[in-house]
Amino acid sequence: MRDPLGRSRVLKFKLPNHGQICGPQVPWMMQLSKTLIFGNSGSGKSTLAKGLAKAKGLSHLDLDSLAWLPTSPPKRAPLEDSKVRIMEFISTNSSWVIEGCYSDLLAMAIDAASEIVFLDLSVEDCIENAKNRPWEPHKYDSKEAQDKNLRMLVSWIRQYADRVDVFSRQAHLELYDSFQGKKSILTSNTATSTAAKAAAA
Repeated sequence: MRDPLGRSRVLKFKLPNHGQICGPQVPWMMQLSKTLIFGNSGSGKSTLAKGLAKAKGLSHLDLDSLAWLPTSPPKRAPLEDSKVRIMEFISTNSSWVIEGCYSDLLAMAIDAASEIVFLDLSVEDCIENAKNRPWEPHKYDSKEAQDKNLRMLVSWIRQYADRVDVFSRQAHLELYDSFQGKKSILTSNTATSTAAKAAAA
């Protein structure tokens, strides 16, 4: 990765051995048009966002693509520069999905969102997803470079609940709590997969 390493009424239903889907209503997957997806690294943000974009014809923005300067070591792009690019994306696309772990950048888009989805998977699920992740050419020059970064990424994922930065679970919970529109929490890989399949149906 290019990083440093009033509430709605909530309906919950159990998925055998896999956690639960949480949200104001089950059919949220069918109504997405301007959606923010966020969560820990490895939580499935890109997988869900790409699935929704393909199924519903939504424009897709991965915040990794604008959050960092092309320097070594990586350095965050100025927030104002990132904001300009986010606002440009929003203004030129009528339906979209934006995904990332940057609560400061997500906050720039949240007023334009019709719905938010918080992928609050366990650390174990996120680590397993990271280990099984295919090569991401927009983030790494090669699969070998991606695999070389895995140890650092796993450590980063494990710190999610303990950090107090813009990438932390605390920051994501605050973002989720602040939103007054439709919102959902998905807590397992199966819940995320179910959501993506429902959107594509």
